[in-house]
Order: sequence, then C-alpha cells, then structure tokens
Amino acid sequence: MPKIPLEDNFTDVLGKAQRGLKLSDQTLSARAGVSLADLTALKRGEIREPALRAVAQALRLGPDALVSLARKQWYPEQPVFPRGFAMFNTPHEGMGVNSYLVWDTRTRHAAAFDTGATAEPMLDTLRAEGLTLRYIFLTHSHDDHIADLARLAGETKAEVWSSELEPIDRPGARTFKENAHFHLGEIAIKTLLTSGHSPGQTSYYVTGLSWPLAIVGDSLFAGSMGGGLVSYEDQFRNNRQKLLCLPGDTVFACGHGPLTTLRQEKKYNPFFTR
Repeated sequence: MPKIPLEDNFTDVLGKAQRGLKLSDQTLSARAGVSLADLTALKRGEIREPALRAVAQALRLGPDALVSLARKQWYPEQPVFPRGFAMFNTPHEGMGVNSYLVWDTRTRHAAAFDTGATAEPMLDTLRAEGLTLRYIFLTHSHDDHIADLARLAGETKAEVWSSELEPIDRPGARTFKENAHFHLGEIAIKTLLTSGHSPGQTSYYVTGLSWPLAIVGDSLFAGSMGGGLVSYEDQFRNNRQKLLCLPGDTVFACGHGPLTTLRQEKKYNPFFTR
C-alpha cells in the first residue's frame, strides 16, 4: 500500500499559525525580524532556513521540527495493529480523508469512526470479518467526514453518535457529553472534547487493542494540527491538555494523512515541540 502523504507541508503550518494568531504579514515580519521579501518567499514554499527559524519562533512553532518538515526529512513510523483495527483512506474533492473501524475479536462487535467519502471499503471489511456494527461515532460534522453516513447507518442499523455541541441532523442520531464511555466487549471508548476546528470536534480514546488509540479527527495531523476554524487557541489548548497528556505509546488516528504516535508528535510536530 502506498504511503499516505502528510496532510500539511511547512507552508500550511505557517499559514495556520499566522491566521490563528491573527498576525498580518507586516506584524509577523517585524516580530520575526525578517524582511517582507523573505516572509513572502517562505509562504511561497522557498526554504530560507534562517528566516524560517525566526518566523517559527514568532509563531510559537518549534524551529527544528519546522525545518525538518520543510526539508521532508520525517515521515511517521507506522504502528501495526495485528487485529481489531482497520483504516480507510478515500478521496474527497482532491484530498484523502480517513475513517476507522475497531472491533472486539471475541464478540465481533464493531464501532466505526466517521465514514470518509465512501463507506464501501468499511462495509466490505464488516462483511469479510463477520462483524456487527454497533456504533458510528462522528469526530465532527464536516462534509468530508460524514459523506456516506446515510448509507453506512442505513445498511448496518448502527447507532449514530456525536457531541452534544455538534448534533447531526438525522433521525435517531444521539448525542453525548464529554467523558462519555462506551464498550465493545473488552474494548473501552471514551469521548474527549477537542474543539476548536469545529464546535464539537471530538476525539475518542480507545483501549483494549494492541496499542492505546486516539481517533482525533481534525484535531491534529502528523506534523501539524487542524485549522482553528472556530478557535485556534481552543484547538491548540485542547490538543495539549487532552491529547498530548495521553500515554506515550498512544497511536493517533487522524482525519487526514497517515497514522502517527504521541511520542513522534512531541518530537516532530512544530506546534508541540517548542
């Protein structure tokens, strides 16, 4: 299987941080002590390392991690789940979007997380593994993450759940508060409100598999984080306080891009290495 590319390059990270901090080019240039010409070149994708390091500091980003991202020197090592976990990457309007399936190998009960552009690969896995889909958990309600919700819910009759802060307009859909708990046999699922990208953006902390797992939607990506469409500060703070404090071997299953791990993000994600 080919590598799933990183969701963001270094110019995306610069843009998210600058927009989030509400800094004009003139203000950022002055704070970083770089010329507008150098800043413009960076935002165009040119790697001017001294200027890039200075801008990183002004944007509260880790300079070493940002340079590594710019030079394409890092790609996350991919964790292996021998059983009970599947990842699906489907194309949606020119980008790849992820959805996930976890299941208890004894009861054969499963939970889906988002649908991606199409749920067909997930439905194929459910049939091939002889699984019963009990729950469909939504990280948030943006179109690329729930594009095939009607089909997945209709064919499986699974319960649809989302945050009370971002309810889904679908008959029978249910909502939860933060720190809700669900179970599938030996698998435990806990909800964490990691809002900022959207009002009810939720991460799901899953235990009982080979590794602790956090399905994080667009809260963060390998080497980056989701844009703070509602609140950049909330997204940044929630990521730090609710995701970066999980056990060190936690796997992050992101809404876009490859799987990553908490340890790798603490070392290579410019938002969290400073």
